[in-house]
Amino acid sequence: MANSMTAEEWEATLGRQLRDLRLRRNVDQRQLAEQAGVALNVVKNIEAGKGATVKSLVKVLRALGRVEWIDSLAPTVSISPLQMLKSKPSRQRASRGKGTSHV
Repeated sequence: MANSMTAEEWEATLGRQLRDLRLRRNVDQRQLAEQAGVALNVVKNIEAGKGATVKSLVKVLRALGRVEWIDSLAPTVSISPLQMLKSKPSRQRASRGKGTSHV
């Protein structure tokens, strides 16, 4: 289901989750906006699924104690050692010139 959601559906889902979290903490929108250092309209827009800047979203998540949500959006990318070996170009030896002797 998650792969088939539109951007608008994701915004609405995230907004509902943030609203539910805020209500469980017994915080009103104005208090959350003050704690996050954003305008009241930012909180209202996020909760309504109307979007926000990434910066504002991070501030709101931080105020709600949920910064780890960002980690799940941007997991650390690692390259396996085997993949590094496969992508490394093979080394070639220098060819010996004709008529030169190596001691």
